[in-house]
Amino acid sequence: MNVDRRPDIFKSYDIRGIYPDELNEDVARRVGRAFVDYLHAPTVAVGRDMRLSSDPLFRAFADGATLQGAEVIDLGLTSTDELYFAVGHFGYPAGAMITASHNPKQYNGIKLCRENAIALSGETGVYAIRDLALADRFTPAAKRGTIVARDALPDFVTHCLSFIDPATIKPLKIVVDAGNGMAGLIVPAVFKHLPVTLIPLYFDLDGSFPNHPASPIEPENMVALQGAVKKFGADLGAAFDGDADRVFITDEHGALVGGDMVTALVARNLLRRSPGATILYNLICSRSVPEVITRNGGTPVRTRVGHSHIKKIMREQNAIFGGEHSGHFYFRDNYYADSGLIALLVVLELLSIESKPVSELLRPLDTRVRSGEINSHVADSTAKLVQLERHFDGAVIDHLDGLTIQYPTWWANVRPSNTEPLLRLNVEADDPGTLASKRDELLSIIRA
Repeated sequence: MNVDRRPDIFKSYDIRGIYPDELNEDVARRVGRAFVDYLHAPTVAVGRDMRLSSDPLFRAFADGATLQGAEVIDLGLTSTDELYFAVGHFGYPAGAMITASHNPKQYNGIKLCRENAIALSGETGVYAIRDLALADRFTPAAKRGTIVARDALPDFVTHCLSFIDPATIKPLKIVVDAGNGMAGLIVPAVFKHLPVTLIPLYFDLDGSFPNHPASPIEPENMVALQGAVKKFGADLGAAFDGDADRVFITDEHGALVGGDMVTALVARNLLRRSPGATILYNLICSRSVPEVITRNGGTPVRTRVGHSHIKKIMREQNAIFGGEHSGHFYFRDNYYADSGLIALLVVLELLSIESKPVSELLRPLDTRVRSGEINSHVADSTAKLVQLERHFDGAVIDHLDGLTIQYPTWWANVRPSNTEPLLRLNVEADDPGTLASKRDELLSIIRA
């Protein structure tokens, strides 16, 4: 059985592998049984994306869950943020999303959550479910569960629109690249309620991804969107990943806008309604982000990278919002789950209220230069981090996530990969010359 040969498909945040060699119906069935067994869940809401293997994997997962006596709520084709919404809004004790997010077409996966849309990580359930699935010693329930279909989209649309005042939205023109992913279904359902001209790119649901991979964090996958924004004179461009929970935007000129700058824009607008609120940002974000939060009366809190860390701190501190450079945007009133669609709506509301183009809104915020993430293969990550800390002994140092080195005019973070022998470097500086100099200095040590 494949699950026995490839336990490594159980990752820190989800289950993911190539179909059918690594992740297939046998694995999905066992995971469905193990998930219900682990949570003792009487009901499981299950959604799926448009990948070619998602239907058979859904059927197998549902078969396993019902064998253990659970009622499966079949949400049909949906986005990951709609799945999280459904679990929280309807009070389901568990949820699963069949998706491989931004990965290429040969992949698929399963994202798992418990009540209140609390996502399971490796330490909080995924590895335990792996062990149960590997053992494959399940006792079937006395009575098999049933499968009941439910369409959560109308309620999800109402929920998303509740984050803004639709009456304030001006007749903007935006281009949206769905990448043949689930945004092609979700985005039109929301925007039909707004006075926005929507120019769709690749809205046909197609798990073969005939146009480009649904991974907008890669600049090459944003080229079509950038061209369309310029061609149609749009106010903004937005691209979603395959399961439509992440978003990346462009300004009115087609220039790419980083996830940290979107975090700053969303924070600024949310603080209008919630003055003094706490807002989280991960430590890869620009220094401009906490500055914007403070300037607009909020309380910024710096966190490690990754949704499990951010969601935990958001709940502890009742933070209204958290943002990451990677296009994940978390909202307290969205069950602390991420939604690129809600983030996009909040940005559009800010554009409408300010009556300024995106580039003008960003000009006073986006004043520094960044390297982007640079990966380097290293034999001994720990030794390299010690070497870097000794080299920059005059810096302000912290170990919140890897090693962060801070000086008045620049900073860098070096983090080990969880899955590969890699160090991930991010540098920000006040000017291009400092950025180039410090980036090269850091890389010369990392790659020596």
